[in-house]
Amino acid sequence: MEGIGHNEKIVGKALKDVRDKVVIATKLHIKPEEVEELGSVYEVVKNHLKGSMKRLQTDYIDLYYLHRINPEVPVEEVAEAMGKLIEEGLIKEWGISQVSGETLKKVNEITPIAAVQNLYNMLERDCEEDVFPYALENDIAVIPFSPISSGLLSGKITRNTEFEKYDDVRNFVPQLSKENLIANEPIVEELQKIAEKKGVTPAQISLSWMLKKYPNVIPIPGSKNKERIIENLSAWDVELTDKEFEEIEDMLGRLEVHGHRGHVEDKLPVLLKNNLN
Repeated sequence: MEGIGHNEKIVGKALKDVRDKVVIATKLHIKPEEVEELGSVYEVVKNHLKGSMKRLQTDYIDLYYLHRINPEVPVEEVAEAMGKLIEEGLIKEWGISQVSGETLKKVNEITPIAAVQNLYNMLERDCEEDVFPYALENDIAVIPFSPISSGLLSGKITRNTEFEKYDDVRNFVPQLSKENLIANEPIVEELQKIAEKKGVTPAQISLSWMLKKYPNVIPIPGSKNKERIIENLSAWDVELTDKEFEEIEDMLGRLEVHGHRGHVEDKLPVLLKNNLN
């Protein structure tokens, strides 16, 4: 482990000469003891922001996220703080992560939100009920993390896959337990058949499906593998026909998902929250 902010330092070094040509997004998470120490949520948010800007070698952030709500820190005060930072020119827009449509509406009415980064993929579609309708109505981007379900929908993770014991959050993803991997095999197999017929990969189908379904969706698949990154980016060129899209929708409606996790922070299992924060 390289410590807090290590990735920001890497990004800052890489982008310092092209800052005006890129959009930089980063996050913060607030602990109640920080508020007690600095006196207000605004001061805590600004303090985190200053640290990020220093590491990123920039004097503003394009999109600043609250990374998961801490129930001990009023999210309304975070929204107010973000509004002040926008007025000060330190951030251009703000976003929030792992929230319900109700919470999204509450904070958006205080300081308009640009993006909500929630768990969303073929196996985790709760956002379709509350988040997407409100986001579409209010011109908010939905940024799905884990859009390929931590690799499960790629077909490359099987019941025999062993994850690294340390620093691999997949150990705590419910759908990736051996029991649920076995139970979810019918979905993966159906997806592989659709991909083979299309001449693309299951991961690309997973991404192209959500790109076709919603005009405001911007998936962010993660990978440490160059080939996987290129594969995922190429999903932009995969166009599903209406018939193919309906075939996928029918498949998802028929098959049961095992290991449901959900997109609302306070409904996540404690162990999972502790390891994904």
